[in-house]
Amino acid sequence: MDNIFGKRLRETREERGISQVLLAKAIGVSKGIVSLWENGLREPTLSNLVALADFLGQSIDYLAGRTEY
Repeated sequence: MDNIFGKRLRETREERGISQVLLAKAIGVSKGIVSLWENGLREPTLSNLVALADFLGQSIDYLAGRTEY
């Protein structure tokens, strides 16, 4: 299965110069959870997905691979 969410999460985070640790602290999860998401081993809950999108300034649809922008 293609891990579009993990790829887009990592790309967006890195483009903004945000570490996994900073992202994790900002949304209230562990750094390990962020790593699992980026590597396609776990999927975020809806509330975490909303928090990610808000913090990163990106749409949920983009992160989930539903749109190109």
